[in-house]
Amino acid sequence: MKLTTLDIKQEYEVLGIVKGSTVRVKHVGKDIIAGFKHIVGGEIREYTEMLEEARQQALDRMLEDAEKLNADAIIGMRFTTSQVMQGAAEILAYGTAVKIKKK
Repeated sequence: MKLTTLDIKQEYEVLGIVKGSTVRVKHVGKDIIAGFKHIVGGEIREYTEMLEEARQQALDRMLEDAEKLNADAIIGMRFTTSQVMQGAAEILAYGTAVKIKKK
């Protein structure tokens, strides 16, 4: 399946919006490590890994949503995030599922 943040240069039929999301919470142990990093500086790898896993899970769920529509591609794909509660955030992947028309 094609996945792009841009429009594709082929004719297509719009099938609808597809999405996938996950909500993650911070881990107390990771917060302690992050606190030390805040003092000395540098990347907080624990959070980087947690967010990468969350983005991948949201992306996988969006792709599953598109497969249910028998889509050939997802165009205009985006990620967004929002705080659900203190220490918990949602990662949302969304885009437009399309069926590419044969020439």
